[in-house]
Amino acid sequence: MKYILFISCLLFSPGTHAQESKEPGIFVYVDEAPKCEYDLGQYLSHNLHYPSYARKHNIEGRVVVKFVVDEDGSITGCVVEKGIGGKCDQEALRVVKKMPSWKPGKIKGKPVKVYYRLPIEFKLED
Repeated sequence: MKYILFISCLLFSPGTHAQESKEPGIFVYVDEAPKCEYDLGQYLSHNLHYPSYARKHNIEGRVVVKFVVDEDGSITGCVVEKGIGGKCDQEALRVVKKMPSWKPGKIKGKPVKVYYRLPIEFKLED
């Protein structure tokens, strides 16, 4: 059975105003959104592996990983917000935790912590 790993890079871009999340000091909306300064799709396609357990058990779907882009651009606080099991959640989390730094989000020109969600789709194909 062949398999294909689709990487859905639906990056939710924060709006044009600041809005703090439920956690003080971490924002959801900022003036300038965090930016990945490398080809995120290429990074994911080279580093993400479809787990053999998921292939064997025909597990497909979208894993959503939520993380924080810190003031220095580092990726922290990674959690699976929506998972599909079959070891896909762990694989998505592993790869997001290893991502190189991003350009941080800003409010009034000052770098701030910003929440980000990254959906990663696992899909098998015959």
